Amino acid sequence: MGKNQGLELLRAAAPTVSVGVITANLLALGSEIELLERTGVKLAHVDVMDGCFCPMMTVGPPFIKAIKTSLLKDVHLMIEEPLEKVADYAAAGADIITIHVEDCSHVHRVLQKLGTLTNVNDAERGIVRGVALNPGTPLEALEPLLDELEYILLLAVNPGWGGQKYIPSTTARIAHVQRMIADFGKNIILGVDGGITKENIAQAAATGADLIVTGSAVFDGKTPEANARFMLDAVAAVHSHR
Repeated sequence: MGKNQGLELLRAAAPTVSVGVITANLLALGSEIELLERTGVKLAHVDVMDGCFCPMMTVGPPFIKAIKTSLLKDVHLMIEEPLEKVADYAAAGADIITIHVEDCSHVHRVLQKLGTLTNVNDAERGIVRGVALNPGTPLEALEPLLDELEYILLLAVNPGWGGQKYIPSTTARIAHVQRMIADFGKNIILGVDGGITKENIAQAAATGADLIVTGSAVFDGKTPEANARFMLDAVAAVHSHR
């Protein structure tokens, strides 16, 4: 398999959901991950926040390493100046590492460094390099970076606060980036993250996004397994009618 095996795994799974595990019962993390595996979920999304780029603090590399799973570890870094930190997340087992353009002084350097790192789960898989944009960041920020990434994540809420509603302008932003990717002619995965609920998952899937990130809508403390299946089924139903 080639260096882009991780990208091909994502492309084969798309459209699908990436489930945020920070809202899971962390005292029973192993059981919560096994629950996701049973449903057919392919990605475990981990929101890493440093209390600087966004107000909340969450987890770091030891948490990533503690997740023992066949799921792809989808690590979303909402941290300031990640250049000297990304290697630790790769060493902890990240399959996808997504950085923010807003938190990097030299975005190309970070993406280029990610391209040199080894995927410890499978050395031939490579690290899928992602770039995330906050809702208010102009999409033109992506244009100089398309050569150096495999994944674009558009945030539908401002990072760091729970319970926010999906910002409606995100739908038009998704369409804009889809055109940008098509014009560039490269295999790039497009994801959307923030405010995704059981009530709007179908609308999110209808945008044509490849990955839809959801968290508390699955790990609601009540019926997480049923919730995960609902989200997967909703995405599959929309795709089957496209």
